[in-house]
Amino acid sequence: MPPKAAPKSKQAQKGKTSRPAGKSGKDGDDMTDMGDTDGDDWMNTKTLVKPDDQLDLNDQELKEEFTRILTANNPHAPQNIVRYSFKERQYKQTSHVDQLAIHFALDGNMLHKESDEAKRQMAKLGIPDSGEVAGSEGGETTPAAGGAPAEGEEGKDEAKEGEQREEAGTPGPGTAAKGEKLTNQFNYSERASQTYNNPYRERGTATEPPPRATFASNVTQWEIADAYHEDFEKQLEAIRAKQVHKAPPTFPHQQHHFQEKSKEKKTIPGRKEEEKTRKKLTITETQGDDISRISKATKIVERMVNQNTYDDIAQDFKYYEDPSDEYRDNEGTMLPLWRFSYEKAKKLAVTSLCWNPMYKDLFAASYGSYDFMKQGSGMILFFSLKNPSFAEYIYETDSGVMCLDVHPEHPYMVAIGFYDGSVGVYNVQKKEPVHRCTAKNGKHTDPVWQVRWQKDDLENNHNFYSVSSDGRIVHWTIIKNELLFEDVITLTLPGAAGEGPDGTKVNTVGCGTAFDFHRKNDYLFLVGTEEGKIHQCSKAYSSQFLDTVDAHNMAVYKVRWNPFHPRIYITCSADWTVKIWEVSSKTTADKSETSSVEAQTKKPLFTFDLNNSVGDVAWAPYSSTVFAAVTADGKMFVYDLNINKYEPLCEQMVAQKKKTKLTHVEFNPKDPIIIVGDDRGNVTSLKISPNLRKMPKEKKGAPPMDPKQKEDNEIAKLDKILSMVREPNEDKK
Repeated sequence: MPPKAAPKSKQAQKGKTSRPAGKSGKDGDDMTDMGDTDGDDWMNTKTLVKPDDQLDLNDQELKEEFTRILTANNPHAPQNIVRYSFKERQYKQTSHVDQLAIHFALDGNMLHKESDEAKRQMAKLGIPDSGEVAGSEGGETTPAAGGAPAEGEEGKDEAKEGEQREEAGTPGPGTAAKGEKLTNQFNYSERASQTYNNPYRERGTATEPPPRATFASNVTQWEIADAYHEDFEKQLEAIRAKQVHKAPPTFPHQQHHFQEKSKEKKTIPGRKEEEKTRKKLTITETQGDDISRISKATKIVERMVNQNTYDDIAQDFKYYEDPSDEYRDNEGTMLPLWRFSYEKAKKLAVTSLCWNPMYKDLFAASYGSYDFMKQGSGMILFFSLKNPSFAEYIYETDSGVMCLDVHPEHPYMVAIGFYDGSVGVYNVQKKEPVHRCTAKNGKHTDPVWQVRWQKDDLENNHNFYSVSSDGRIVHWTIIKNELLFEDVITLTLPGAAGEGPDGTKVNTVGCGTAFDFHRKNDYLFLVGTEEGKIHQCSKAYSSQFLDTVDAHNMAVYKVRWNPFHPRIYITCSADWTVKIWEVSSKTTADKSETSSVEAQTKKPLFTFDLNNSVGDVAWAPYSSTVFAAVTADGKMFVYDLNINKYEPLCEQMVAQKKKTKLTHVEFNPKDPIIIVGDDRGNVTSLKISPNLRKMPKEKKGAPPMDPKQKEDNEIAKLDKILSMVREPNEDKK
């Protein structure tokens, strides 16, 4: 240590001066020892100075570790900043708080020293160039007058600097060789040890600033209170409007109870009830907003995922044509496409199918049970070919749905027939039926087997018809949000009336199962019954039938007019047969008693035996000679009378499981596909092969045919076939 070494050196100097030169070598050795110990003085032990207030700790306490975590959070930053959210219309606490505390900030720029701008600034400020400074440090001289003394002074200064650097132990830049470029210790760009520093980016510079507007206003407590009260009144008005628009219950005693409750709510509004309704409203609004915001987007994404999942089926639907049809003329196939089902409807049977008249990829299916002992709830499902995995619309009913029909001009309106005998009208946008009849206003006493929309009447009121097992055919009209009924005709059985238990005579009533209205003469319609009869009726006559035919030995399941020929219709029955009939020119009212017997024994034009109960039959919309039928053993048959009048062109098993009955079939009005429903709640779509949809070839260069000309050609094609099987007296027209 320097404080201790100083006295020793003084003693050494005194010893040198006081001792004579002629002493023995022993003294000289002592002197040299003293001189040597002066250099090793740093190896002596150091005495530590202990403060007075230092704690006395043992080894265990000294080894104990105390962990302190330093964070970059600003302790003075606020944690409860609240901002107004225009999206959610409320004040919300901001989650991000800026923790950066700036103590000093100075904006500036940096230039490279060798750039033109840097050289101009250095020349302007009078700063010498770096090359000149290095040359002057290296000792280079410039020839000038009177430069000799300057060289001498410069040499002295350099000598002094050299001595100081030797004492410090570091070589200076003056020792560098002449002409070598010297390193500048303050030039960061020439140091290889430093890495490139990435420029920092602030959050605010990444995006464009949002538009801002300065707004100033004074807010007082009473203005806030008025705004809250005004909003609260609007919510109460919305709740009252919903209560007013709710349909009252169907039964009279329930209506009286409903009116009393509404009066109580209006006369005595309690504070608790208002708070409950307000909470319910806010909850439903928030939930509805969250779902409605993404409902359209999720539907599009779901359809995209389904299209990718079932891409092979979609490609087959669009482009596949059976190549084997080219090598066989009298046969065709049905290619299975999508299979539509719903988990809750698997135990129910498909009771009817109907395509939407506006959206050709959308169809409706009703679900119920044909078993009298297994009656329960029913369903109405709307499926789209764009999303085969899930239904577009789902409606659950308290009774089994036995039939439905979509309005041809207003596709959002659907007429429904229930197993309990009631009919209803649904709006697709609402979960509950808009109209539903009760026992008070014309409800059927037996299941409704078919409903059918008709053209609006003279007062532009929507109306439809229904047929039921109770023998009534009822005309329903929607007038001012009310469902009014009118009995068109009652199906009666010919013969003597039956006797009741007390001896009174009771008229026996026929059981209607199906009906269909004429395409052109909408006043004319056909009715099929459980007794196997086909009645030709008119809306104008309610007392008698225009014609009656003993068509089948068992119940008639379906009757349909040909879409092209005005006098041809087809029927199917539980007696395993499908028959094609022609309407006679004379009615039973014009015939004598002998001719009426002939009418009862009238023969069909074609009869096809399918070896099992036929559930449904349908004409193809593209040809007057093509029709399809489904049976209870899971098979589907497709006939084309123009190619083969006796055998089907296609007989295919559609049901995947044994003992599955096919119930209904329907052609798509635009695309070459057909849908089939079964009694296990499944709807299967199939593509029709080219041999099953042959169209008459158009002449090359000829203009395209108009719809009227196409219809005439289809009628002529069917007439040509029927002329071969008509009786001679019928053929003369």
